Formats: sequence, structure tokens, C-alpha cells
Amino acid sequence: MTEELFREDATLLVCTATVLAVDVAGVELDRTVFYPLGGGQAGDAGMLTNEAGAVLAITDTRKHPARPGDIAHLPVAGSDLAAFAPGTRVTARIDEARRLAHRRFHTTTHLLCALVPHPVDGCSITAAYARLDFHMSEPLDKEALTAGIARLVAEAHPVRHRWISEAELDANPQLVRSMSVQPPRGLGRIRVLEIEGVDLQPCGGTHVANTAEIGAVVVTKIEKKSAMTRRVVLGFAEPGVSPG
Repeated sequence: MTEELFREDATLLVCTATVLAVDVAGVELDRTVFYPLGGGQAGDAGMLTNEAGAVLAITDTRKHPARPGDIAHLPVAGSDLAAFAPGTRVTARIDEARRLAHRRFHTTTHLLCALVPHPVDGCSITAAYARLDFHMSEPLDKEALTAGIARLVAEAHPVRHRWISEAELDANPQLVRSMSVQPPRGLGRIRVLEIEGVDLQPCGGTHVANTAEIGAVVVTKIEKKSAMTRRVVLGFAEPGVSPG
């Protein structure tokens, strides 16, 4: 299994690793800082560099389709992989701006869960936007949600993860907010994300360490997707940048 360094430290941008395999799924390493697509969060991009200086651009990261626990780093189509054969030592480096955007948006979706007390039945977190689909029929107010996010960001709540047993989760099923993505089972423990005084739920994604690090994130759109689905879309509102 690939050692998932990002689970314990979302700020880690680079690591050394050894290539384990190269196949149609991508390049597999013994350890990685690259987060694979999952839980609604997009995979990381970046590069692998071997000891001779050869560089392999990675456009996406996925869980290996045939080997549970292995992570596949997807190279640019047509890349020459000869310099990255099994056994090769590499430096793996992720795209820092893309990771930070994922961290900011993902933590904001947890703030939304605290502001909208309804089950989640869809989620997408990218570097450009994030969205949550709530299982509910009543309307939502864009300005009120944006103000609520700004308040929780300004309050600077600490954000941390910890691990609980599967038995603990079974005893507290209300911790699971998502209807579409269930916590992975079989390892004996579940990773939970806690925003102190705000939210606690299972999550394997990457996050900021304090809500103050989220910065200016606003609700750009609210859509009625069905009779029982309200979609909330998030965007960045940096100085001089239209949230669109």
C-alpha cells in the first residue's frame, strides 16, 4: 500500500519516494504527498523528478482501480516513462497553489455543513470552485450563507484531524453528514475532521489548520436541482478578483 503522507500533514508539498510500478493506471510510489481523487476532492497535480534530473509532469492522482490502497499518479499523455521504471528514486512535488485552493475550499464546505443542518447528497471540490448539494426543500439565502462563512472564518477556529474506531463511529452515526460518500471501512479506524466548536465529521481530505486561513470565500450561486436538492456553489473573492 502507498504510504499516504498527506493524511497527517496537508502542508507537506514534497517527499522522496521509490517507484513501485508503472502501468496503464499511472506511476505508483511507495509513499506520496499527492492526494488522490476521493471524497469529492479533486486529485493533486505536480511532478516527479528522478535522481538524474528527468522530470515527469503529473496531471492528476487517482486510487489504483485494481489494487486497493495503491495510489496512481497520472502522467501527461504520451510521456516517456523509461526514466521512471520500478526501483527508481524520485522526488515527488505537488502543485502548491492547487493544494492550497483545495484546502481552503474543503474546510469551507465543513463550515457550510454547520450553517445548513441537512444531509449532504453531493460534493465537488476543485481549485476553481466547490459545491455542496443539500438534501432539503426549503430555500437558502446566498447573502446570509456568505455572511455566516465570513463570521466563522473571522472567529479563527482551530482545525484538526484525529482518528476514531469504527465502533465509535457506529455508536455516533450522526457524525456522517454525507448521503453519497461513506467513510472507508476495514482498517479499524476512521479519520474525522474537527473544526473546534463548529463541526465534527468523518473526512479524509486536506484542510487548513485554522478557519482564518480560508480567507475570502463567498457563495456565488444557489440552485434548486430537484424538489429535495439545493446546491450551494463557492468561489474565491480575493481582492481584485470577481467571485463570478
